[in-house]
Amino acid sequence: MSSRLLTPRFVLVVACGLSYFLALSMLTPVLPHYVEDQLGYGTLAVGVAVGGFAVGAVILRTYAGRLGDRLGRRVLIVFGALIVAVSTLFYGLVHALWWLIAMRVVTGFGEAGFFVGAATMITDLSPPERRGEAVSYWSVAVYGGLAFGPALGEALRGNDRYTLTFAVSAALAAVACVLGLFTREVPREHAPVERAPLWHRAAIRPGMVLFLGLFPLAAFGPLIPLYTDKTVDVSAGGVFLLYGTVVLAVRIFGARIPDRMGAARAGLVALILSGIGISIIALWANVAGLLVGTVVFAIGMSLLYPALLLLALFGIKDSERASVVGTFSSFFDLSQGFGAALAGAVAAIAGIRGAFAVAGVACFVGLALLRASVKRAVPVAA
Repeated sequence: MSSRLLTPRFVLVVACGLSYFLALSMLTPVLPHYVEDQLGYGTLAVGVAVGGFAVGAVILRTYAGRLGDRLGRRVLIVFGALIVAVSTLFYGLVHALWWLIAMRVVTGFGEAGFFVGAATMITDLSPPERRGEAVSYWSVAVYGGLAFGPALGEALRGNDRYTLTFAVSAALAAVACVLGLFTREVPREHAPVERAPLWHRAAIRPGMVLFLGLFPLAAFGPLIPLYTDKTVDVSAGGVFLLYGTVVLAVRIFGARIPDRMGAARAGLVALILSGIGISIIALWANVAGLLVGTVVFAIGMSLLYPALLLLALFGIKDSERASVVGTFSSFFDLSQGFGAALAGAVAAIAGIRGAFAVAGVACFVGLALLRASVKRAVPVAA
């Protein structure tokens, strides 16, 4: 394989991902308001509605990994984006919490396919020695969506224009589906059917660390729009824009950090900064604390996923890569689903700042687990 990374095929997958994650992220500040203002529920219901997306993704994620190894990555990209587009278009069709949760679960089914297909194709298209850099560039799509999607969602929602917002989100997912049609597979060896793992062992420990390390993000996403309304006088869209911009800057200009620092060390730094950042937001309850905490938190988050995915993929055969990505990313879904629901429950009891504090504790538990894993078996550099 050529050592060139930024090929037209690589950029096409990133562009496809950017449209897709814009579609998802523009709903981040919209759904909490929809649940509270239109459906009349509280923070616990917000967490459940947001987390319903992850339930669907968890159910199918590991199966998507197996299908990706057998049938190819392209089919997952195309049909995953199509399912997200159709299900999002039906948000709000029935004015009830149960309907929204059901559609969020279906959206999660599509997410399971799209993410596994696109993320695995990115690693297929990258030279092994530049895989960490490739994952960083891929995450530009993820956090480009997170940076600009919420601001777009808030602008479209305006005075309760929820139907318009859901329709635009569905249209962006449809664009991702069309772009996916033009992606091409990379020739690779195929694993025997009986050996294709459902939950790949190589991804379990890094995935558990990811589960804990992303718990603050599960609280940050759905609760920041409510926190800015009730505690500090600042736009939630502006906070998400700051967060996404910082992550983008680190991912673009520091794309080779996980490769050069070593995946384990980069993961340790990421967990420390993420825990400190979300704790600052919890303890320093004003605009300055929110902004400073968001910047520190964003730097940590920018390094976490690439570093831990590198650990999971270390020494893995091409024929098993989608299964590893599927298993690993299932922990992302578990974190966002369980984490969002738990954050909503904690916020209902101890307030939103209490939920941020609990999220910080989870991050430091993940740090201890990663240190123990590194001492046992995991290589420092990958």
